[in-house]
Amino acid sequence: MAKTDYDLIVIGAGPGGYVAAIRAAQLGLKTAIVEREHLGGICLNWGCIPTKALLRSAEVLDLARHASEYGVDIDTVKPNVPAFVARSRKVSAQLNGGIGHLLNKNKVDVIWGEAKLTAPGKITVKTPTKPAVEPSHPKPRNTKEHGDYTAANIIIATGARPRVLPGLEPDGDLILTYFEAMKPEAAPKSLLVVGSGAIGAEFASFYAALGTKVTLVELLPEILPQEDPEIAKFVRTAFKKRGIEVLTNTKIDKLERTKSGARVNLTGLPESQVFEKVISAVGVVPNSENLGLEKLRVKTSSAGIATSGAGKTSVAGIYAIGDVAGAPMLAHKAEHEAVHCVEAIASGIDHGIDKAHIPGCTYCQPQVASIGLSEQAAKDAGYAIRVGRFPFNANGKAVALGEAAGLVKTIFDAVTGELLGAHLVGPEVTELIQGFATAMGHETTDEHLLRIIYPHPTLSEAMHEAVLDSIGRAIHI
Repeated sequence: MAKTDYDLIVIGAGPGGYVAAIRAAQLGLKTAIVEREHLGGICLNWGCIPTKALLRSAEVLDLARHASEYGVDIDTVKPNVPAFVARSRKVSAQLNGGIGHLLNKNKVDVIWGEAKLTAPGKITVKTPTKPAVEPSHPKPRNTKEHGDYTAANIIIATGARPRVLPGLEPDGDLILTYFEAMKPEAAPKSLLVVGSGAIGAEFASFYAALGTKVTLVELLPEILPQEDPEIAKFVRTAFKKRGIEVLTNTKIDKLERTKSGARVNLTGLPESQVFEKVISAVGVVPNSENLGLEKLRVKTSSAGIATSGAGKTSVAGIYAIGDVAGAPMLAHKAEHEAVHCVEAIASGIDHGIDKAHIPGCTYCQPQVASIGLSEQAAKDAGYAIRVGRFPFNANGKAVALGEAAGLVKTIFDAVTGELLGAHLVGPEVTELIQGFATAMGHETTDEHLLRIIYPHPTLSEAMHEAVLDSIGRAIHI
């Protein structure tokens, strides 16, 4: 084999890319990573992390508003939106620097720029069309220059970007993507959120907490269309109680940009409405363009780069992971694929990934988390099932926290006792879901889960009770 500059080059330093680079270095591979904008990718800089910081601020705001219910007297409660934003950017900057430290520690070379594949095992890196890094994000010490590089293996981990619908093109002022929605100068008086997936639901929840009159529209019959309908319906009711107007089976017929805002005609409504701001949250599309894939005949589609096994593309030595390789477009899926791909490159062994066991989390208020099959999907797959439910208003810890709205729902194979799915809505369920993920990963049955001792008082007891309920043995309902 011809000598190369590296054993592995990773294109993109998001959750999938930087994890792949670090794991490769741990395995003794000489590794470089190419990034055109910022370490940590969208997730750390403009997605998962800063949105959670904003939502935490909103949560504290809401708690302060209800402080008297906890015996705490607070005279004035109001949001300081610039401070919310400043804190979220500080959180991102801190973690961005941490990734730089980890790459340095593991002796991964960082090449700042835009990469393009010129042949299998060959890339050229040029000056990025975007700023390479935010001013507050210092470059790692091990930075390489633009130029041509070779590697025995190349992993593409270029992520995804907001989907743009005709007539709803973002302008950064009136029509916003999550980039602009994450750093408002002030809370708008009215807001239209288009799309009710995780991104749309989280922004609707955040801005409602600021006092904005939020309207959430969804083309499909129910919000959070990836979730079990029972859970989605619960969130819909909770949103309405918070003053969020929820419109399903609805789309924008016409949007006119005016000086006073966006004048919008929505299907089913007799009159147009004016919104101060509009957030487009209609999903994302993979960043598979301008990488030289067509010339190399790497197979792609609208869903992303086609892969098989451990991220293998149609061209030997070229791999793809994370959002650019298709759904589910989740950071933790990208990280897991990264390790899986690199270990297969190093060992030649593909251990496989069961995408049915990837949990999903939405950090709106109330939180939503799920894994596996929904009730209807399990029925459609031909399973005879047993369903267990337990409400958080019967859980002592939830009542003590003052967050008793929600439930845990479990779905089991009635014949084998296999856990087919779990769906949660309520306090801190995004943390609880990993218990069910572990159970599914170990092929745990209802019988095993029944015998586990859950500490008291904890929210996790609701998980146990939902399992008990699936066989008619729930104690506290």
